Amino acid sequence: MSPPELPPVPYHASAQRPSWSALPAELRAAVAERLGSPVVTARVAGAGFTRGFAAVLDSADGGRAFVKAAPAVEQPHLVDWYAREAAILDRLPVDLPAPRPRWTLSAAGWFVLCTDAVDGHTPRLPWTPAELDATLAGYAQVAAALADPPGELTALGLPHLADLARSDILWWEEVAAGREPTPPLRAPLLGRLPELVELESLLPRYAAEATGLIHGDLRVDNVLIGADGRAWFCDWTWVCSGPAWFDLAGLLLTAYASGLDADRLFAAHPATAGAPVDALDATLAALAGYYLTGAAAAPPTASPHLPAHQRWSGEQSLDWLARRQGWR
Repeated sequence: MSPPELPPVPYHASAQRPSWSALPAELRAAVAERLGSPVVTARVAGAGFTRGFAAVLDSADGGRAFVKAAPAVEQPHLVDWYAREAAILDRLPVDLPAPRPRWTLSAAGWFVLCTDAVDGHTPRLPWTPAELDATLAGYAQVAAALADPPGELTALGLPHLADLARSDILWWEEVAAGREPTPPLRAPLLGRLPELVELESLLPRYAAEATGLIHGDLRVDNVLIGADGRAWFCDWTWVCSGPAWFDLAGLLLTAYASGLDADRLFAAHPATAGAPVDALDATLAALAGYYLTGAAAAPPTASPHLPAHQRWSGEQSLDWLARRQGWR
């Protein structure tokens, strides 16, 4: 095993969000009314990379809920994301390890999504065996359930990973054409741009063959380890048609950075059954380009820690790929 290389800021402390008391009084009153009791404590979520409000709210009657909220004028993209997530959560199979939706509301110019609260924590890095095993087992359940998704979920007209790859994920071709600046690369990798372009180009072709749905944004900050040790999966905004091994590769970046045998973990997981032999390489090439170019163009509405995390994720993707390809 290699020594772990931890992210620049822990995932459980990557967010920058408003406090409950900073929200408009009219909004707080509307949320409390919908909860049926005044809010007595609010524990703001430390994980994530948006500036939207997100917290576990405890009410005076002993109730507990998780609430996300965003202002329509200042953060319309977050409003769209939360509304999309609400529609997806409402249609996910009920036995998946995902928070169940309760309600949405619009008040004081804000949109609010309320779900069941999960009593848990972001997985610790380096990964502990128990938490990694629970997360991989939980994702196996998710992948199996979404391999043949319910009709009401597919009826939402969710995007396809193959199209998302072409429009938003593949960036090495843009770098090679001079339309995007070359991100900082270690000397042994400076001459590998043609190989990176070729590998990432495989992703949309492979993804087009998939018929199931995937989470689409499976990072460690979208996982919670419950009090019983079970893994829960959050932030379902980016569900799309695609192969489950794409989710798995993104999740295992932190296993690779933890010094674990990520190749073995990927190959042994049920989500990789039937995957092309170079599916992992294609995904790592695409993720490396996506993260490294994105680090230089993070939106101002995101957490200030996002660029550093994108850069770190891109470096881990590229390092893992370089080791697999013998580019040392």
